[in-house]
Amino acid sequence: MSRIITLTTDFGTADGFVGAMKGVIYSLCPDARVIDITHDIPPQDVVSAAFALEAAASHFPANSIHVCVVDPGVGSDRAPLYVETRKHFFIGPDNGIFDLVSAGRFVRAMKLSNPAFFIRDSSATFHGRDIFAPAAAHLANGASIDDMAEPVSSLVRLELSQPESKGDGIEAHIVHADRFGNLVTDLRRFEFDDWNRESRPVALTLCAFEIAGISRTYADVPEGSFLAYFGSSQRLEIGIRGGNALKHLQWTLPACRGKVVTLDLL
Repeated sequence: MSRIITLTTDFGTADGFVGAMKGVIYSLCPDARVIDITHDIPPQDVVSAAFALEAAASHFPANSIHVCVVDPGVGSDRAPLYVETRKHFFIGPDNGIFDLVSAGRFVRAMKLSNPAFFIRDSSATFHGRDIFAPAAAHLANGASIDDMAEPVSSLVRLELSQPESKGDGIEAHIVHADRFGNLVTDLRRFEFDDWNRESRPVALTLCAFEIAGISRTYADVPEGSFLAYFGSSQRLEIGIRGGNALKHLQWTLPACRGKVVTLDLL
């Protein structure tokens, strides 16, 4: 049975970088099924890559291999990494890219250290082709990770904010924006429910904009209005029906990260 290998990068598709990675994979494992999650991550934006994996990886079949290459530290002493969770395998740089899919849930993490499983004469600047792609292909072929890597005790973590209690209220923070300009916060649904156990009405404030309550979907508010809702990743998001919240506020990514959304019980 063919093995699924996904690719997530900031390479874009104008150059041959993604094609080179696929060529290496198919040369070593012709039966692999290579699926693109995205190659449109903003250059060197590790946080955006982590959110892309959070949104997509869990929806793939068990034992899928996810290769993610957004690697501003390529060629440095950062480790080439293998991370195993209960259902999936992840390969890429140890720079926090796997934090959202593995934090507190990984079975083991290992540093890819055996050059026998790399491309011969590997480049210092293209580990996606020369280390990560061949490692995924060898793993798909049934190679033992114990022959390819050595254990590590900890992973690099992302420096993401956390929701903060403020009296009877709570402050969430913008951590990401999607391509539609919806603003994703660090407040997860279970944290909101734990804070608002009595399901009381909530008022939200973002900058000078007041948002009345949590909506279920965009159609709950008039065209052009701000709304707050829990998106498909179960994080609180701020959007504009028929518009782009990021552009409306004249913000950019990643400069919008850290902006505060205040929630108060009514």
